[in-house]
Amino acid sequence: MKIKRKVEIAVISDVHLGTYGCHAKHLLTYLNSIEPKKLILNGDIIDIWQFSKRYFPKSHLKVIKKIMDFASEGVDIVYITGNHDEMLRKFSGTTIGKISIVDKLVLNLDGKKAWFFHGDVFDVSIQNAKWLAKLGGWGYDLLTLLNRGVNWYLEKRGKERYSLSKKVKNGVKGAIKYINDFEKVTAEIAIENGYDYVICGHIHQPKLELIENKNGQTTYLNSGDWVENFTALEYQFKRWKIYNFNKDKLAPFVVENEMDNMEMQDLIAAITIVEQEKKKKKDKKKKKKKKLDN
Repeated sequence: MKIKRKVEIAVISDVHLGTYGCHAKHLLTYLNSIEPKKLILNGDIIDIWQFSKRYFPKSHLKVIKKIMDFASEGVDIVYITGNHDEMLRKFSGTTIGKISIVDKLVLNLDGKKAWFFHGDVFDVSIQNAKWLAKLGGWGYDLLTLLNRGVNWYLEKRGKERYSLSKKVKNGVKGAIKYINDFEKVTAEIAIENGYDYVICGHIHQPKLELIENKNGQTTYLNSGDWVENFTALEYQFKRWKIYNFNKDKLAPFVVENEMDNMEMQDLIAAITIVEQEKKKKKDKKKKKKKKLDN
């Protein structure tokens, strides 16, 4: 039996389950190799924009089951909404067992402040996003709503949603400038708000860099994606690192054999069973507490 790597926090983003570009088997191999205390899903995990009932293979459903398994084992799961799964933003603030849905997250990591968010809200306008986000937490929330409003308007007009893909279509130079602007603005806002770490996704560019300006410094981190780069972020022993599936096969775990021959309905049933088991445990705790009170 292989020993799984213990990780305090694992961060993945831009998985795009439900699309042809998603490498779900790579992600499953990675998830099977770690034992995290907290798993942060930093947006665009399920691609609701491009979701099709005709394409959601078993490997994609297995990723969902693996995440549910983590939750049933006591792992804290934080789902930060992104632009491709922005429909979940209406459930922001909801917690079901060990799974919570949020638009952004701030954690204290060994005395340092870490700010997690997906990053799509900066697509509305890099320059406008900067001054609005400076206004504080509510300003960021307002920016999130503004982003949704812009996309709703564009859809009504029969136009494409505003996203990074538009920037890329304008040419490589434009895409590089957008990425540089994104990283610069993100870091500036983090510094001005006193965050030691700023962790995002969205632009599919894994990175870990200390960024300084006249007001201070912050560590900018991007978890990359599971479409091209196959990367994740890991926090352990007070340090961050980028895990790269192609280079860091620290433990070559395979997808669980017992799942290989399962039919789609079996996998759905397995996910349901996890939820039922969680409910049974809760009911047992309530009964036990009731007895003690009596």
